[in-house]
Amino acid sequence: MAWGEGTEAPFAKIGVLGGLRFGLFAVIFVLGTLPLFSLTLLSYMVERLTGGRGLSDVFIKTWGRMGRLLCGLKLEIRGTELAQGGAMVANHVSWSDIFVLHDAAHIHFVAKSEVKSWPGIGFLANATGTIFIERRATEAKRQQQQLKERLQKGDKLCFFPEGTSSDGRRVLPFKSALFSAFHTPELLPHMWVQPVSVTYFAPKSQAPRFFGWWGNMSFGGHMRTVFALGRGGRVRVTFHAPVRAADFADRKLLAAHCEAAVRAGMAADLAEVGQEMAVD
Repeated sequence: MAWGEGTEAPFAKIGVLGGLRFGLFAVIFVLGTLPLFSLTLLSYMVERLTGGRGLSDVFIKTWGRMGRLLCGLKLEIRGTELAQGGAMVANHVSWSDIFVLHDAAHIHFVAKSEVKSWPGIGFLANATGTIFIERRATEAKRQQQQLKERLQKGDKLCFFPEGTSSDGRRVLPFKSALFSAFHTPELLPHMWVQPVSVTYFAPKSQAPRFFGWWGNMSFGGHMRTVFALGRGGRVRVTFHAPVRAADFADRKLLAAHCEAAVRAGMAADLAEVGQEMAVD
């Protein structure tokens, strides 16, 4: 059976109490996001003027924690996040990964340029310091310079090499092309890469794939279900040992190493609670 198919209903029925909970949490999310992002944008200006850094990360991390709590998720962290600037590569389960990873680590995401134009999401991504990558040869040198400057500042740049989200019970094949921006002669001397496994555990009353957002699931419908019924869920973020990009002959070998580490991390997590990892 293909990973995007299945007999489970895409969204559980939330009921009256669930609907009220969603409405309350949606209001809290909006009212919390507006001041936090205003403070984030203000802190960016202060950091540019003073040459300092770190203040904006506090507000972004606070926003991630708020979103993670509204999803009903308890966060478990294993391992240690990359100490220096570099890239983190993680499996992608849901939109909630953005909250979870911002809460778990001091990161900025790398995303395809189209995301910048998405209503709402594009603004949030831009405000949290996301780097948008364009797949045009004319932009390659400029983007490599931008990435190099961010890495030299100590930024940790996170991206999802699967290229899409899954049902949370498997790791999809990593697209090695997404590693190309980091595996160039200009960046290799500076490049550390850390694989990261993100594993969700559903509330006891819900199906194991409850937090997965895949296939044709609507963003709004899935967010409504998670906010309404996510209480009692858990998410585990495992930081695996970082590696030097320069130690791999090409981006394909680097991608394969990271995929194997992330896949093994999820398999170990699921085995711990007696669940099997799905096989494509």
